[in-house]
Amino acid sequence: MTVINATLQSFFTDRLTRQKDASSHTIAAYRDTLRLLLVFAAATHKVPASSLQWDQLDATEITAFLEHLQHDRGNSARTRNARLSAIHSLFRYAALHHPEHAASIARVLAIPPQRVDRHLVDYLTDSECEALLAAPDRSTWTGRRDYTFLVVAVQTGLRVSELIGLTVSDIHLGAGAHVSCRGKGRKDRITPLTRKTVTTLRDWAKEKTPTGSAVLFPTRAGRHLSRDAIEHRIKLHTRVATGSCPSLADKHVSAHVLRHTAAMRLLHAGIDTSVIALWLGHKQVDTTQIYITADLKVKEDAIDRTRPLNSVRGRYRRPDNILAWLGTL
Repeated sequence: MTVINATLQSFFTDRLTRQKDASSHTIAAYRDTLRLLLVFAAATHKVPASSLQWDQLDATEITAFLEHLQHDRGNSARTRNARLSAIHSLFRYAALHHPEHAASIARVLAIPPQRVDRHLVDYLTDSECEALLAAPDRSTWTGRRDYTFLVVAVQTGLRVSELIGLTVSDIHLGAGAHVSCRGKGRKDRITPLTRKTVTTLRDWAKEKTPTGSAVLFPTRAGRHLSRDAIEHRIKLHTRVATGSCPSLADKHVSAHVLRHTAAMRLLHAGIDTSVIALWLGHKQVDTTQIYITADLKVKEDAIDRTRPLNSVRGRYRRPDNILAWLGTL
């Protein structure tokens, strides 16, 4: 029997860092998953984590760990599957170095991901967008920063990690105005900007941060905003906007919902899904189909184009109560 220490260390230093050149986000996600696994297994077998053997991390133990994530830690099925993906990556690497444990490793690799329910995406209507954009107090520096951030998020559909990583040099406001960023999968892409967004960014460019930071949406100290800070600011402005637009009270507005909103606005404008996929930085066009599924207007238009002859176009409206009653006499 062999301990997992040397293989675990070489998995991070050799496989992830040198061979795959994995991003810092990927390494951090794998690190957190395997740390949780080792702590769980060490408690189960009542040994230090550094003394764990490969045969102690069998399929039964991994399955128990996944159940622990869902039932004790409250992780979603998607998070469970992400953790399992990290574990599978480690065990595929271990299979090359420990053929004596091939049978046990194969059983771990055979653990399937859990099926995930696919819900309709949330997005904001035009009136909800206007209410949200009117919420920040633009008489303050923080309010003007948040307003600019929201305008860029709703128009470009950038991921939250892409937005908070923007610098002043990523914004090009001359002819062919656009924002450039490095997105998921280390893919560079550019997104065009509308006149309103260009005007807003020009006004924001005149602002002076206390430290003269090059970060486009900095904190007071000039550092990048965190994800939690962004989500907190969005929730704060959503509560304010709910006063003028009550429908926002029924929606969980987040940075990703703003991304969905940008995609739905493009879809409503008649933009082809392949173009929307390029706009959002989707790896596969199939990912963009979720917006067609969520859009009732597209389906209503399809019904209208196939309606029977001499029928009235439009959505069914319930007749007036008194007229309906008279019709029953």
